Amino acid sequence: MTSSSSDSGTSANGSAAGSPAPKPPAKDPWELPDVSGLVVGVLGGTGDQGRGLAYRLALAGQKVIIGSRSAERARAAADELGHGVEGADNATCASRSDVIIVAVPWDGHAKTLQSLAEELTGKLVVDCVNPLGFDKKGAYALTPEEGSAAEQAAALLPGARVTAAFHHLSAVLLQDAEVESIDTDVMVLGESRADTDIVQALAGRITGMRGVFAGRLRNAHQVESLVANLISVNRRYKAHAGVRLTDI
Repeated sequence: MTSSSSDSGTSANGSAAGSPAPKPPAKDPWELPDVSGLVVGVLGGTGDQGRGLAYRLALAGQKVIIGSRSAERARAAADELGHGVEGADNATCASRSDVIIVAVPWDGHAKTLQSLAEELTGKLVVDCVNPLGFDKKGAYALTPEEGSAAEQAAALLPGARVTAAFHHLSAVLLQDAEVESIDTDVMVLGESRADTDIVQALAGRITGMRGVFAGRLRNAHQVESLVANLISVNRRYKAHAGVRLTDI
């Protein structure tokens, strides 16, 4: 008579009775999703950082919409960028995009997000705003009440999935058509690994760039603050420095 799995002391999956099932193999952290079909909106897309990101993503084949308070200004900037970039007012940009990069000035950050809370509900938001102050000694980090710009975004957009990334990029290099590769890493922070994977994959679409998971949003402050140090580096060495992480 043939013995059943219970007779043989072996579970249906072949493990010994009472023993835990073997763990599935760990996911390769560099196995990232295909994001080529996502529409990326850039709020603040007429500013230097926003234009640069829009240009690089569009150059990589991403569908990009830049947003501005003025639809006319956004369309004019989009025409200058080319590569299929479209321009629209901020609300339309947010509504039509799957992923929205927030690249507005810090002093307009809260007001902009508050005005777009409805349009951003359910969307993946990537905050790249750096709260900085400037005086005769140079740039210095500000500490928002929520802890960071990204945490302020999460507080103002409870219906959105907020991440933080793209803080340490040179707007000059991003916009320079003669620069073929942006040699830098992008630290990506967020509460959902699925969301940070998407942002990492978007960063990886830009030639020379790599997205690296760097923790949860509570750690965004020091990432945003590092920009003050990079500004000092750039001024001292007449450079456009980025960040490269080693041993990964």
